[in-house]
Amino acid sequence: MEQWKNKVAVVTGASAGIGAAIAVDLVKAGMITIGLARRVEKVEALKKDLPENLQRNLHAVKCDVSKEDDIVRVFQWIDTKFKGIDVLINNAGIVRQTELINKDNSTAVREVIDTNVLGLVFCTREAYKSMEKHGRNSHVVHMNSTVGHDLIRNLQSPSTNIYPASKYAVTAITELHRQEFIRSKNHIKVTSVSPGLVRTEMTQWDGVDLASAMPFLEAEDISQSILYILGTPPHVQVHELIIKPFGEWF
Repeated sequence: MEQWKNKVAVVTGASAGIGAAIAVDLVKAGMITIGLARRVEKVEALKKDLPENLQRNLHAVKCDVSKEDDIVRVFQWIDTKFKGIDVLINNAGIVRQTELINKDNSTAVREVIDTNVLGLVFCTREAYKSMEKHGRNSHVVHMNSTVGHDLIRNLQSPSTNIYPASKYAVTAITELHRQEFIRSKNHIKVTSVSPGLVRTEMTQWDGVDLASAMPFLEAEDISQSILYILGTPPHVQVHELIIKPFGEWF
């Protein structure tokens, strides 16, 4: 991680779970980190987990990545204030119980696509503008999921079926970004990180913690994998990293 000391990282969905763990670990690794979230006060609260001399390197910024105008405004501000963006972690994501054949689920379906797919695309586009302008080695990480590679079939319970579809899109978009970055002639890496079940707010359904019933990962397990990915030498690109808890049954 030495090459990223005092460089600028942007983490979306930084208010809790994986995003919060990543933001904290990047600051500890020496990066100036901007945590984007709708619940910006939760990002501010993360500073208490940092050594006092590093707290100034975590910046909480309000941003709703489901809104393109919000993304454009915030990323322009970051580029101007911090003189460029070196690392982007596209972590923001939501899950909704939906049935694609149910017309009453239209709003929920759009929310998932707007956040998990279009938010990721637009954040990457705006970060790329900064990366291209400043011409430094850069890295984009897309937070994917194992369900973005292998669909879990369950005919008995309410479905989160648009969520896997959004993550399958991330799998394809990662390869598209890899190709586009190569054609751009800029040294920008892209990596998809696909965790299995992680104990976060997203595993809470109607007061039940799904992670308590099966093997699970912790958010810190994923943030440590991000440090590994970013720490690879310039000639190494980790394209896809799949992380499962030991004993996971799907």
